[in-house]
Amino acid sequence: MTRLVVGPFNRVEGDLELTLDIAEGRVSEARVATTLYRGFEQILIGRPAADALVIAPRICGICSLSQSMAAAAALRAVSGVQPPPNGELAANIAHIAENIADHLTHFYLFFMPDFARDFYADAAWFPGVATRFKALSGAAAQEALPARARLLHVMGLIAGKWPHSLAIQPGGVTRAPELGEKMRLIAIFGEFRAFIEKVLFAAPLEQVVAIATPEQLAEHAQGPGDFAAFLRLAESLRLENLGRIALPLISFGAYHGADGALFPAGRFDPGAREANPLPIGKIREDVAFSFLHENSADPALAVTLPDAERENGYSWAKAPRLSGNPAETGAVARQAIAGDPLIRALIARAGGTNVFARVVARVMEIARLTLAAGDWAQALRLKEGFFTRGPAAIEGAGVGMVEAARGALGHWLSVEKGLIRRYQIVAPTTWNFSPRDADGVPGPLEQALVGVETGAAGAKAPAIQHVVRSFDPCMVCTAH
Repeated sequence: MTRLVVGPFNRVEGDLELTLDIAEGRVSEARVATTLYRGFEQILIGRPAADALVIAPRICGICSLSQSMAAAAALRAVSGVQPPPNGELAANIAHIAENIADHLTHFYLFFMPDFARDFYADAAWFPGVATRFKALSGAAAQEALPARARLLHVMGLIAGKWPHSLAIQPGGVTRAPELGEKMRLIAIFGEFRAFIEKVLFAAPLEQVVAIATPEQLAEHAQGPGDFAAFLRLAESLRLENLGRIALPLISFGAYHGADGALFPAGRFDPGAREANPLPIGKIREDVAFSFLHENSADPALAVTLPDAERENGYSWAKAPRLSGNPAETGAVARQAIAGDPLIRALIARAGGTNVFARVVARVMEIARLTLAAGDWAQALRLKEGFFTRGPAAIEGAGVGMVEAARGALGHWLSVEKGLIRRYQIVAPTTWNFSPRDADGVPGPLEQALVGVETGAAGAKAPAIQHVVRSFDPCMVCTAH
């Protein structure tokens, strides 16, 4: 038995460390450590309730607007104010732009460059992949980054700036676009659509989202485009067999409007035929292996208190559990719960999720979200209101639940006499990168790493990177 410590990881927001036990060239046990305590939950206690809108977005510079949306939703649950339809629509447009940009960044800058490492230099496909996707010098990043930058203009037009905007409020958005700005929004999404139809998919988006079976996906792999290149790599390296787990999939629901949510909240169990409602009241956080004092496991009642000397502690992250079990979240969960036939078929074929299914779900979501964003920009009614001024949050408790690019994000808030008494944040990476719980059950990534072949490469084995990056670590969101 050999023990390896892997970390820090590059191309990661924050610090991540893995402790891997290796037996016969494979991972036999994994421990995932979040190495930095952030303390945002403690920072918020005692402050005026509205300060959550200023402080919570600063948790992260990648999913800042998702944090704003969750904080605003939690305050809305306390105050009772309801945004007008335009306010919901505009917030959704800004949020969707952030999440598309995140998916694009993950594919081009975080995930694909690992296939251009020298480890794969002898593969027949390596020269073309290295030219296209190599970190810093690859041609793909040079094309994707300007397209991503255009998406960030959407946040500027709606939210005034990005990251850390104050425009997202419980009552809607404080900045109402003018006609010229609406036309710019439509143009930006149109230009982005043209980019991904040419470069990423090499096909019309309607054709892409119509892919419903693994066989149709395999047909797409024979064509041009960066997504097809990934699909061929995945087949060559058998990524469907890498990072496999069969845990409950959860989503808090995303992009709500008068007609419901684009992605509904729910739970989907691999092997099930249908999704089930999400039992929000059964979410708990375990700290048996965290550097945190024992406290209430209920996020609505807990107070986060650090304990750097905690016996058995190895991570600053808590261990979220649903009905006592770990759960996976992310694009693969959103689409499985929404009933997407392709993603459900991939899960059924493998008996759970894996590196391949996670990445396919994120890339396919780029297509779905781009189509929705174009429609929503057209639907803005500039002569109607974007903001409802309502009462401040003075007394009560609420939960704000949204979907960041990486998955389910929840803010639990309680207010007394206008001041924050408790604040708990459970981020997507807290779910996916959780440590063990009191029963010794590993978190999703810890389970997904078991069985990964390291061989002579040891800690430098690219398979480890592929599994970790399929969950897309954002460690600054994880521990507070």
